[in-house]
Amino acid sequence: MLVDCGMFQGEDSYALNRAPFLFNPSEIDYLFLTHAHIDHSGLIPKLVKDGFRGRIIATSATTDLVELMLYDSAHIQETDSEWLTKKALRAGREPVLPLYTVDDARASMPFLNKIPYGKIGHTGKGLKYRFLDAGHILGSGSLEIWVQDGHQEKKVIFSGDIGRKGNPIINDPSVATESDYIVMESTYGNRLHKNMSDSINELIEVIKVTFKKGGNVLIPAFAIGRTQDILYILNQLVREGRLYKINVYIDSPLAEQATKTYLAHPECFDEEAKRILNAESVADSIRLNFTNSVDESIALNKIKSHAIIIAGSGMCDGGRIRHHLKHNLWRPECSITFSGFQASGTLGRRIVDRSKTVRIFGEEIAVKASIYTLGGFSAHADQQGLIEWLSAFNDSPQVFVVHGEEKTALQFSELIKEKYGFVTHVPDKGEVFEL
Repeated sequence: MLVDCGMFQGEDSYALNRAPFLFNPSEIDYLFLTHAHIDHSGLIPKLVKDGFRGRIIATSATTDLVELMLYDSAHIQETDSEWLTKKALRAGREPVLPLYTVDDARASMPFLNKIPYGKIGHTGKGLKYRFLDAGHILGSGSLEIWVQDGHQEKKVIFSGDIGRKGNPIINDPSVATESDYIVMESTYGNRLHKNMSDSINELIEVIKVTFKKGGNVLIPAFAIGRTQDILYILNQLVREGRLYKINVYIDSPLAEQATKTYLAHPECFDEEAKRILNAESVADSIRLNFTNSVDESIALNKIKSHAIIIAGSGMCDGGRIRHHLKHNLWRPECSITFSGFQASGTLGRRIVDRSKTVRIFGEEIAVKASIYTLGGFSAHADQQGLIEWLSAFNDSPQVFVVHGEEKTALQFSELIKEKYGFVTHVPDKGEVFEL
């Protein structure tokens, strides 16, 4: 079995994503998918292309979202390879093949299988499984696995990405209370977020100040999860009179489809969202504009002020946000507002780290716009949230700390040891443990 099969992002990602898998995909019977984000699902078409013929198990919302994600990712792979091939041929080099194609993504779809939260599934080979709501994005789950070992039963929990309490729209994370082993994410294992209300106040101030200066507000955001949260919050702010009618442009066909998918899964909503969110309410207060065609996207670059432009990717390494950065990043009257984690080596990280210039589409662009990081909008639990999730366990599991930058994972591992006395490991890539 395999848990998640995501694309690498940031430094060395091109080579890492194209490297052979460290296992034989044809020998995998089950792929359990904790949620749809590309760093958890993005290599599924490559897995299938390389021989996987098992079952992909995920929640209903995750299977709907991952279909959108993989088709979009494949389209980006094809478009980027076409552009890189033109450059390569002009330089006398070999064509650049896409990591996978739209046809490869399509071939992955029949392997998807849905299971509701809380339902125990059986493989028929002494293994049971269940998803708990991880509270990260729509459909996200922590995976419980029970393995029959002779007369004993051992349990492993894969945290997936753990959400923070109070995230818009979806429920707070569910917690388990016992396990022999935990494989746990550590994205924000060394820091604390601002609280949501402070970040909302900061967002209001950013919008008002930027519009007063005659600029635009750019928000790089993942099409699934963060975009819907931001729309929800902006809509509420206008309804409450804290912002006036504002023009919001969602420059992502994927985000439009994902928003419709969110609205189709009210079973994942928290009580507040169930009361106020329906297919019409998103556009009740904000002037919401979805752009689909390339021409519509290019036209946004003619808007010089009073626009909020939300586009992917969230780390600025792909998607249409790069074009908007090229036209707005050098303008002191504009603002770039980051609402999520920026991995080392990404364009977003270089901007957050206040590089004087960044290279976009081969051109050096000055970083003159105001740069903001709104940590309160993160869909990830911070250090306190991760520790709180772990505190629910009333036994002494071994904990494998994964899915974080090396320094962060090591620091969080030490914190777990100090606080709970659990045995912890920070695995190297490809390292093997016998349980």
